[in-house]
Amino acid sequence: MPVNLDTYLGVHAQALKLRSQRTEVLASNLANVDTPGYRARDIDFKNVLAAQSGEGSPGQVQMAATKPGHIGGATVNGTATPELKYRTPLAPSLDGNTVDAQLEQAQFAENSVRYQATLSFLNSKFRSLMTAITGQ
Repeated sequence: MPVNLDTYLGVHAQALKLRSQRTEVLASNLANVDTPGYRARDIDFKNVLAAQSGEGSPGQVQMAATKPGHIGGATVNGTATPELKYRTPLAPSLDGNTVDAQLEQAQFAENSVRYQATLSFLNSKFRSLMTAITGQ
């Protein structure tokens, strides 16, 4: 009986990729903490993951594009980054920079922990699949 690996792994593979992209965005925010006029960005993880897994928000209209990257156009390291949004600053600086270093560090740490948790889920899935294949 063939196993569909995407179905078996569930949403965890998509979540891992999205967490990786979010790590890059948060690292970029931290790297530009002293850059005048830089606006902090982030990914709305819950909504993007729901859209990627086909669940989408009820009542939300999805736009259709003929080619990937037409809508949005934001990239991180040459790959399209879904739904990058600007973070609303709690206390904007006079130079226009909206990065709050403490908030970004906290978000980065939380994302790192969740990334590790997703890796653990995937590791468990692969381990149980290997057990089923080898029969041990």
